[in-house]
Amino acid sequence: MADGCGTGMEPPCPGVAAALRRWEQLRRRAAAPWARGMLAVAAGLGLFYLALRVPLRLRDGLAAVTVFLSTLTPKFYFALTVTSSFISGLIFVFEWWHFRKYGTSFIEQVSVSHLRPLIGGVENNPPAPAAFSAGENEANRQNMPECKMWRNPLNLFRGAEYSRYMWVTGKEPLTYYDMNLSAQDHQNFFTCDTDSLRPSDTVMQKAWRERNPQARIKAAYQALELNNDCATAYVLLAEEEATTIADAERYFKQALKAGEMIYRKSQNCHSQSPQHEAQLRRDTNVLVYVKRRLAMCARKLGRIRESVKMMRDLMKEFPLLSMLNIHENLLEALLELQAYADVQAVLAKYDASGKMSKSFKLSVASLCFAWYDSQTSNISLPKSAAICYTAALLKARAVSERFSPETAFKRGLSTAEINAVEAIHRAVEFNPHVPKYLLEMKSLVLPPEHILKRGDSEAVAYAFFHLQHWKRIEGALHLLHCTWEGTFRMIPYPLEKGHLFYPYPSCTETADRELLPTFHEVSVYPQKELPFFIHFTAGLCSFSAMLALLTHQFPELMVVFAKAVLRVLWPVSAPSVLASG
Repeated sequence: MADGCGTGMEPPCPGVAAALRRWEQLRRRAAAPWARGMLAVAAGLGLFYLALRVPLRLRDGLAAVTVFLSTLTPKFYFALTVTSSFISGLIFVFEWWHFRKYGTSFIEQVSVSHLRPLIGGVENNPPAPAAFSAGENEANRQNMPECKMWRNPLNLFRGAEYSRYMWVTGKEPLTYYDMNLSAQDHQNFFTCDTDSLRPSDTVMQKAWRERNPQARIKAAYQALELNNDCATAYVLLAEEEATTIADAERYFKQALKAGEMIYRKSQNCHSQSPQHEAQLRRDTNVLVYVKRRLAMCARKLGRIRESVKMMRDLMKEFPLLSMLNIHENLLEALLELQAYADVQAVLAKYDASGKMSKSFKLSVASLCFAWYDSQTSNISLPKSAAICYTAALLKARAVSERFSPETAFKRGLSTAEINAVEAIHRAVEFNPHVPKYLLEMKSLVLPPEHILKRGDSEAVAYAFFHLQHWKRIEGALHLLHCTWEGTFRMIPYPLEKGHLFYPYPSCTETADRELLPTFHEVSVYPQKELPFFIHFTAGLCSFSAMLALLTHQFPELMVVFAKAVLRVLWPVSAPSVLASG
């Protein structure tokens, strides 16, 4: 083997390897953001040194600028200030529009997205430890269901209610996003893999995918021509063609007759193959949907006791379908009957978090609630705003008639009043948008077909059906008016953590704008602070407009003021030039 530095497959000599390592370290350091910043500072200092080496040229340049500015007329200053005010006003209007629509400042967004990487580069943060990452992912998974879209348990009928609203007002009550979610629900509920074996179900499978309502109705009639016992065709006609609740009920009764017959057939052969099991699930969904809508028709037509019986029978017959939230329909009907003992019994079954004792609530922080919730599959979270606010309504009913803020301030709150106030605070923390609708501080619109838990869409849906129940109990709205804002003093700000529940999710505003119609002003919580650049552009626009007005009214005085400013900015060369001018 030859001595010295090898080539080819032989390792380099120690001297060359050390030099290569030093060169690689220098190259990496030179590529770092701080190194580029140091080079920029060094270049700036060099330019400044070169400028100081020729002070006479610099002084001559300042003198030339001063002579030019001193010869300007008042008209120039007026045009300058007006132009500055106009441009800053345009920027302010655009910033305000962008903030109202997207919730962020356009200038800040551009700065963060485009200018920061150019100036300082993107910092590569080291990966977090495995335990922290797992915990963060678990927290994200726990918070994700709060931003999930849910089917509105009390959704209205398209033909008999939504369409009539559009005919009268000329406004579309449902958004395309909401109707698209409903189309997906219908395909999941009312179709299965074996539909291709039956011509009528094949036609209905295409009907649920149609965007045009008239095309869907036409396809439903085609399915009935092929099979007069097609339950899903009657469902579609009841939802979209019927213009009154009575007509919708008539279609649903025909769907019930056909659906029960098909359901019995599916029960007899569901164990034969997986395809038959899928068909049984579909037929079960159809039957439950039809019975529920029939109960809702009875409620709307004034047959409330019949509606309550139908809902109770449905919950007993299909106890595993609690995710459909049929109990919320039952709660609303029982409140209409003023059967408050039955309402309390329903709440005792479905409001698991309301059973916690007061001492437990006061002794545990919100972190413990989050842990308890994660360990019990969200059992400590209420199902919806309907459950929270109905529980608060029942407790307020016990004290609202005799409640007086002045008396309570003098003698203190009784135990029943404390329980009522705590229930209101709990409800408001779960959904802070509801009180403004119940107190009629915001106007209501027709509720969407889907809602977002803890969002404005859920608040609209709840208040639309339950406002009358709050008005019926004397003093309930007065108690709510006196106590609901106190909730926000108990919630930490900013909302890193909640008081009784998870922190309020940040995704509700965007999702609610997709669910609610454009003519409705979406309620936003927490209210976002105005960005700095909106304040800055508003101040700049106002200041330049004031200067333009003063220049127009007092031109000679503003010229003197401008020369005084020049004298302050360039004290070396300005005096002689201004004296000669």
